Amino acid sequence: MNCRHCHHPLEHVFLDLGFAPPSNAYLSEVDLNKPERYYPLKLYVCEYCWLVQTEDYAQADELFSADYAYFSSTSSSWLAHAGNYTDMITERLGLNQDSLVIEVAANDGYLLKNFVVSGIPCLGIEPTASTADAAEKLGIPVLREFFGQSLARQLASQGRQADLILGNNVYAHVPDINDFTAGLKAALKPGGTVTLEFPHLMRLLEHTQFDTVYHEHFSYLSLYSVSRVFEKAGLRVCDVEELSTHGGSLRIYGCHADDVRATVSAVDTLLAEEFRRGMRSLEIYRQFQARAEKVKDDLLLFLIEQKRAGRKVAGYGAAAKGCTLLNFAGIKPDLLPWVCDAAPSKQGKYLPGTHVPILHPDVMRERKPDIVLILPWNIKTEVMQQLAHVRDWGGKFAVAIPETREL
Repeated sequence: MNCRHCHHPLEHVFLDLGFAPPSNAYLSEVDLNKPERYYPLKLYVCEYCWLVQTEDYAQADELFSADYAYFSSTSSSWLAHAGNYTDMITERLGLNQDSLVIEVAANDGYLLKNFVVSGIPCLGIEPTASTADAAEKLGIPVLREFFGQSLARQLASQGRQADLILGNNVYAHVPDINDFTAGLKAALKPGGTVTLEFPHLMRLLEHTQFDTVYHEHFSYLSLYSVSRVFEKAGLRVCDVEELSTHGGSLRIYGCHADDVRATVSAVDTLLAEEFRRGMRSLEIYRQFQARAEKVKDDLLLFLIEQKRAGRKVAGYGAAAKGCTLLNFAGIKPDLLPWVCDAAPSKQGKYLPGTHVPILHPDVMRERKPDIVLILPWNIKTEVMQQLAHVRDWGGKFAVAIPETREL
């Protein structure tokens, strides 16, 4: 296998999580008696451009199907994040009724609906029918296609280049990162701005966030690797912000390479920080497998101890993070009998691989678990607020990342 960006041969395994099903391939009761499709879940690091990437097996059209079950609007904190971004970027760029905003991976319209309310023309690009349907019901025009250079050139030929192209948590999801980035270049108006948000590889390394690894994430990104990809496409990272979302993310601002805007000092500062932490040498990547296995072992021990003590444990959040963690650890319903999730699209189904049933959050009050294991640890504060009643019967909360602990 060669690097998806610079095409050098990949020789260094960063992380091997064995075999796992696609993390959003939720099962119906009928599916439980059918074979599941598993793929190797292995990461390599390129020692030339330092892009971290999955081994080539799963195809994008198999992972992002018509009944894709992830709806961004399920999380109230994510909706607030999107609203704050819309206000900020509208003011920063002076967007108005003469502007065009394009969101790649618009999902269910969680963000673009804010531009619709403001009267700013927008276009969503979203290949999954389930979420595109939801976005269109909010009055958002949607192209149901995967984004890349070909689609971007079509838009440009129609005079639909954007003043702002945004993509939240999509850049890691694209199998051909060079083609996608060339698409950003083609669809961006002269003087326009790209903003992309993605989990920061530096934080994944720092906090042992191996559960953010799943087949839908083809790439794991540092500022350095993204800057390299942008440069090859004729774009430039001109600003960067560190965010708390998803356990530590970056929001990068991009422009055409010849844009008059200067690159702000925050870019060089963060590049230097990544270098200081050893992200352009192999040692930090070679150490990671053992750290992931310790997290797995500690969680298994914790759940076995709860079972032997007669304590009831439930999970919250049928998220991709949880699917990776539970499958890597081999956790089945004997140790985690059920999980709750607020998304109606997931309720009544089963987690892939582990076959843990997904129930409505109201079940918490009925069954009164002693411990609620929060699988999407990145929204643990929001979850504990929503499930504050768990403490009424003496229940506790726990997370497994970066280490197994009660909250």
